[in-house]
Amino acid sequence: MTHSLLLALIPLVADLSRDMPDDERYRRLLRSLRELFPCDAVALLKLEDEVLVPLSVEGLSPDTLGRRFRVGEHPRLDIILQNREPTRFSTDCDLPDPYDGLVEGVHGDLEVHDCLGCPLYVQNTLWGVITLDSLDPARFGRVDLGNLQAFASLAAATVMASERISQLARGFEDQRQLAEVYKRAAGGRGPRELIGQSPVHKRLQQEIQLVGNSPLTVLITGETGVGKELVAEAIHLHSPRAAKPLISLNCAALPELLVESELFGHVKGAFSGAVSGRSGKFELAHGGSLFLDEVGELPLPVQSKLLRVLQSGQLQRVGSDQEHRVDVRIIAATNRDLAEEVRAGRFRADLYHRLSVYPLLVPPLRERSRDVLLLAGYFLEENRARMGLRSLRMSPEAQAVLLAYPWPGNVRELEHLISRAVLKALSVHGERPRILTIEADVLGLEESGAPAPAVLRVNGAMPVIQPGEGLKEAMDGFQKQLIGEALERHDGKWADVARELNVDRANLSRLARRLGIR
Repeated sequence: MTHSLLLALIPLVADLSRDMPDDERYRRLLRSLRELFPCDAVALLKLEDEVLVPLSVEGLSPDTLGRRFRVGEHPRLDIILQNREPTRFSTDCDLPDPYDGLVEGVHGDLEVHDCLGCPLYVQNTLWGVITLDSLDPARFGRVDLGNLQAFASLAAATVMASERISQLARGFEDQRQLAEVYKRAAGGRGPRELIGQSPVHKRLQQEIQLVGNSPLTVLITGETGVGKELVAEAIHLHSPRAAKPLISLNCAALPELLVESELFGHVKGAFSGAVSGRSGKFELAHGGSLFLDEVGELPLPVQSKLLRVLQSGQLQRVGSDQEHRVDVRIIAATNRDLAEEVRAGRFRADLYHRLSVYPLLVPPLRERSRDVLLLAGYFLEENRARMGLRSLRMSPEAQAVLLAYPWPGNVRELEHLISRAVLKALSVHGERPRILTIEADVLGLEESGAPAPAVLRVNGAMPVIQPGEGLKEAMDGFQKQLIGEALERHDGKWADVARELNVDRANLSRLARRLGIR
């Protein structure tokens, strides 16, 4: 073993016994790898059901951490996984590299020219890979692959130490069994992910794990498009009920009579069109969880019947007097301010208190700092596969625009924007380049990041920028003025103000708090 290899391994061996966050542990690992084998980029990826998930990267675009590389769509990664020994690809290899165009620096759209990869085995089970990439085609020509294999062994010990610490923190939970539960619950595709590394996102994940392992009813709140359904799925999958079904119902999508039938079921002839009896969502979710999305839209008569089921655990199908007992955990979600709905008489106070045993607020995307780039990377990789593209990247200018924009439509808006941008970029090129770059101009966002406000013009009024003010200050003052005038017209009734201004009540409440109105 060479002297330089020993020097690189010594601090990593010392780190094995230290308690530190996973991201820091992996960052140190990749930094040592890059010192030992100088190159433009290194990455650590974990294999999860035929998908390689980046856990840490150096020298690659930050959106790489949000990408998910399906092994079947990336032949180089597939070859690395199939070989027990390190793999170096020839410089004239025509196989697409998953990192083409993603290497940071002043290289523009240059492709990776030298590529090394090594599988990681933990307790003789394939765990993932480490990759090394360079834009210099001769970079790895004299690399001692034996040294890389030795480093990979220590890397495997590092990830095993990290996972054992995680197991301790989770109370020795069998992670393989949980993974199988995830797989079954999502029809074999694996669960949809909550992607992010920001402090507020990490706190949300901690709360999900905390409340998931409890029997409490959860009320998920947050703006439209933040991913409340994904949070509900995560809560269920972290609960003792994870092996049982999670049944979902959008309470706003059906008329009153059908909502009642969907929830509680009905007997044959209960109403026109009921040609046979059927079970409702409660019975289908027996032993598991029931997710009630947009629960604030439930009609009052249905609210009272829902409350009865929550109190007694018994229900009656529509048109039947027979009682059915159910064991169901309720997870509800709304973008409405239910407390305000209660005060306005549109939502039952007793049901509100039953549902909000554990309120969980999902933060808006604008509060999640650089998570927007990770999410953008996730959607870029989805679009790359869907459109049959070889490589898809964002320019640094496009990344800056995404970071500056406040995302009033949150993650859903970002997802749709990336899909549109890919199509626009393809139309601009007229043909499919080896590396398709999303430039700032195809995003359709202003670099200032200031969105059109929820209400821009009321009774002909327009915002005016005063000397010394910026756009944000002018918009804040304009919105504050409009809300204040509407409050006077409606005697301080926030629900009526929201209706006049055509904005969601919960969003209006948050905006008012930010502006210092309430």
